[in-house]
Amino acid sequence: MKKNQREVRTITEGVIEEYCKWLYCQEKSQVTIQKYRYYLEQFSCFLEGRSINKELVILWKAQLRKRFSPVTANGALAAVNGFFKYSGWPDCRVRFFKVSSSVFCTEQKELNKGEYKRLVKAAQENKNERLAMILQTICSSGIRVSELPFITIEAVRCGVAEVECKGRIRTVILTRQLCEVLTEYAKKRHIISGMIFITRNGKAIDRSNIWREMKALGSLAGVAKEKIYPHNLRHLFARTFYMMEKDLSRLADILGHSDVNTTRIYTKESGHAHLKILEQLDLLVAQYNGIPLLL
Repeated sequence: MKKNQREVRTITEGVIEEYCKWLYCQEKSQVTIQKYRYYLEQFSCFLEGRSINKELVILWKAQLRKRFSPVTANGALAAVNGFFKYSGWPDCRVRFFKVSSSVFCTEQKELNKGEYKRLVKAAQENKNERLAMILQTICSSGIRVSELPFITIEAVRCGVAEVECKGRIRTVILTRQLCEVLTEYAKKRHIISGMIFITRNGKAIDRSNIWREMKALGSLAGVAKEKIYPHNLRHLFARTFYMMEKDLSRLADILGHSDVNTTRIYTKESGHAHLKILEQLDLLVAQYNGIPLLL
């Protein structure tokens, strides 16, 4: 015990690099590895060369809570807790923030179908055909932005894409209409095989570039920037599908979720539909000059 108390525990660029290589060998996604690297670098800056101990981790946790939402802060804690486990420092691990489940999503972040269509139109008017097609592909299929490389010429020809994410492979059905417009788009770009959404050098488009291009559409489309991010298109697909089918289990399979509770998050609405139902219940007895009056 005394030896461990004297042990100097630090985080260096080299150690972070080794940890990221280990994560890669554990088949963690590139997005997860990048996120863990970022938070470990932030934690390293906070330490300012000090040896890691539980007290410092708790202090950093408090700073995270002041700066970020509980969900974002928990992402940062997951990164450092995972690193501590890898390093053999379990005594440094801290608890996550408890997050209560909300029935509704915030109205400020709920993207509706009309706003989505305005974004697509704005991209077209801005002569950004690639972005317009990316928006429609994500929103009409429900895929993640990181899964766009699996939308290939070969997938479009057979109407089915085999998508791999987080170690799982699922089949994504591409509608006839989507296949037709993607085929036409690829023909214009002289793409005859492989990925459809590529850079000039033939590489997959970076998700951060897609995010920036989407944000730039906000003022043109009259859509709040808080609502404009790629994953919100996937949420819109999920809500639209659920409103039509009311089949949460089937939607979970389509989205590639192993836990239906994760899918429930995607079907949340701001509460407008729920309010309309409540107003139609006819269960309020109002008082007018002291006389009960059924509404």
